[in-house]
Amino acid sequence: MRRSLVVGNWKMNGSKSSAISLLTGLKASLADVSGVEVCVCPPYIYLSEASDSFADTKLAFGAQDVSGNAEAGGAYTGEVSAAMLSDAGCQYAIVGHSERREYFGESADLLAKKVEFLLSEKITPILCVGEKLEDRESGLHERVVNGQLMDIVDRLGVDVFSQIVVAYEPVWAIGTGLTATPQQMHAFIRKAISALDLAIADEIRLLYGGSVKPDNAKDLFAMQDIDGALVGGACLDVESFSLIVKAQETV
Repeated sequence: MRRSLVVGNWKMNGSKSSAISLLTGLKASLADVSGVEVCVCPPYIYLSEASDSFADTKLAFGAQDVSGNAEAGGAYTGEVSAAMLSDAGCQYAIVGHSERREYFGESADLLAKKVEFLLSEKITPILCVGEKLEDRESGLHERVVNGQLMDIVDRLGVDVFSQIVVAYEPVWAIGTGLTATPQQMHAFIRKAISALDLAIADEIRLLYGGSVKPDNAKDLFAMQDIDGALVGGACLDVESFSLIVKAQETV
């Protein structure tokens, strides 16, 4: 049975004091949560605060990205390697978020390298896929999402999906307060993977990302193929993020 996962993506937000306050609050609020796995992904600079705050708890932390230039290190100013993330204690790392694809032009080859480097360090990649508004309006959303999945399959093989998490994030819904029709797309993603390997498709965890909030979380989590969420803005508030986590736990 797939274990639910709720991930908070802080993006480029916070200060040292606010990070400690948020982490401390989550530690207290989610201390008794057992039916769902919880992970927060702060900016790199606050990973040490996450490590300290979540020591001796079941709460996990991860990174928002990883270098695709080298696994361990090298002359790549400003980059952070998979080996460094492992050394910091990260259990997860986000790969291919729509903001990375759009603002930094990340290619399929680069994303495949990031996945490969993370897995070599036993860090679970959270691979983001999703369509833009023009893709959906043109009826190309399934083709776009399938292409993003197959980009990884073509480079690393379908077996890699037994070791990663996939987060579907309709780009047009992020930060808008709108939600897509996620059950249809999650079923599509699972079907696309099942065409290659039925067992892997049954086991892979599929998250939903795109304006997940306390008031829509339970309905989203009740959908058959949704195994959790990749939460943006709402994860920056202890109460909101905790309510989302607990909504998943009660489904």
